[in-house]
Amino acid sequence: MKRTESSVTPLNRDDQLTVQEVLERPVFRGAYLAAGKAGLHRLVRWVHIIEVIHFDQLLQGGEMILTTGAAFKNDTAAFMTYLNQLVHNQVACLCIEMGHHLNTIPPEWLNAAEAVDLPVIVFPHSVRFIDITQDIHAYRINQHHLALKELEKTSRAFHRMTLTAQGVHQVLNLLHSSTQAAVIYMPQDGQIKFVPSVSEQDAGSWLAFLAEQLSLQPGQPGEGDGAAPFIAARNGNTVIIQPIGAMGKTWAHLVLSLSRKPQEYEYLLMDSASLSIAQDLLRKRYVEERKLYSQTLWMDELLHMRMRDEEQVKLLIGHAYKQLNELPYHVVVIAFEQSESAGMSDDGAESAGIHLSLAVRTVFEQSTFHPLITLKNNRLVIVAFDKAPKRPVKERLQQAFQALQLLKTGEDIKLTIGIGQAGRGFMQAHVGYQEALQALSLSPILRTSPLFFDDIGVFNLLFHIADKQILTTFVRTYLGPILDHDQAKGSDLVHTLKVYLDNDGSKRAAAEQLFIVRQSLYYRLDKIEELVGADYMLPEKRLALQVAIRAYQLLHPDTDM
Repeated sequence: MKRTESSVTPLNRDDQLTVQEVLERPVFRGAYLAAGKAGLHRLVRWVHIIEVIHFDQLLQGGEMILTTGAAFKNDTAAFMTYLNQLVHNQVACLCIEMGHHLNTIPPEWLNAAEAVDLPVIVFPHSVRFIDITQDIHAYRINQHHLALKELEKTSRAFHRMTLTAQGVHQVLNLLHSSTQAAVIYMPQDGQIKFVPSVSEQDAGSWLAFLAEQLSLQPGQPGEGDGAAPFIAARNGNTVIIQPIGAMGKTWAHLVLSLSRKPQEYEYLLMDSASLSIAQDLLRKRYVEERKLYSQTLWMDELLHMRMRDEEQVKLLIGHAYKQLNELPYHVVVIAFEQSESAGMSDDGAESAGIHLSLAVRTVFEQSTFHPLITLKNNRLVIVAFDKAPKRPVKERLQQAFQALQLLKTGEDIKLTIGIGQAGRGFMQAHVGYQEALQALSLSPILRTSPLFFDDIGVFNLLFHIADKQILTTFVRTYLGPILDHDQAKGSDLVHTLKVYLDNDGSKRAAAEQLFIVRQSLYYRLDKIEELVGADYMLPEKRLALQVAIRAYQLLHPDTDM
């Protein structure tokens, strides 16, 4: 019979190596259980030989302890100290070899072990501890290797399943058969799924329980991106709740309910299933975003004033027009570029833009904006309608941009952002668009991104002087001698003057910002006074110098100032 993807049956992780199973292995032939029958179900994680009386820091739990009794011999008090440390560290069992240091085990020792359900296994004759260690460790390592192979096989199956129409449903079924646990899938938008199916009453009980558990978890930005699962208890079962998402947003939760303590294998399986589902959701959202991008191509016509018919805009937007048209908005332009090593093609630019628009939509919605997004070349244009106008808008926009930069950390992409002033009404959006473009163009000059149009100051006036010769003449009138000196001597007096004026003539602040000692600044200021006159700090001339410096920056955007 040909094996299909849906018939993949990963290793049953209930088949652990218990103390009972250890007793049945050939290397334990002749050994017998002297105490602690109630603890035979304990899992043996590792084997350790301990022949010292104090070892509290050497164990991690789940070990099978081998000893000849050299640490305690016939000393009951020493044995009790030894036993208490074993119990405290939650070892699986104690194996004692008779003959070297012990001929008999006192009943009170066995009674003490029996009282705490610690299995005590006795070897009546001398045995080779190396054989026992190799046998148990080889078994555990082989089991781990098999588990990893099955995990890899199942992970590949998860991935292939999400490429089909019923991919998520198949992933849930495979996760259930792999773990023998109840599986619940809770999408943010959509119907909750139970595998296996449950009654309507049980479903309601689960929904109430999960809603309570999720309400107790603090919401963190980006919690869906590889967020760790959290654990809860319900009716004696262990419930693992794993957030699923990307782009800084949780899109769903995957839940596993086990009647036993979860093992590492279950966590790895759940993580793999969550990743496959997240990739499936991301692919679907990519398709949706591409569709939305196609639907908002008309925005480019509106922003460039090629669409002047308000009725046409109403028709394109539909029932949301009235509400959006009355909300304040900011037009945001985001230019994105990848490094030359990334080699972004035309198709790559569009793909990168759509992925970026996914992230933009997420962070803007989280900051209570309703974004309309269009993509052109390597620029995203967002008309961000403010759904909470009573809250500080600039602060929320800054938070959105910070979240966006955080989401793009690690990607070889650079974002430059310009933001227009607050506007209202679709037919006025072109004004905010031009302001955002102006802020975007000034961002490299001012070395500030994101840059708000409100913050560009006198550049707003200079930017609209079409005749650049007027600016050049103005610059030469006030900065000519300093510029000539800098060019001839290789100095940087223009930058020094800018910093000094921007700090309101504070020599201490200017020296600190320029990273020079006060005496060096005094020398530079004396030279500036010699070149432009002793009256350069008088209000009118000071203002003219500051405007001239901004005009020089606008004319020479590559100048480091």
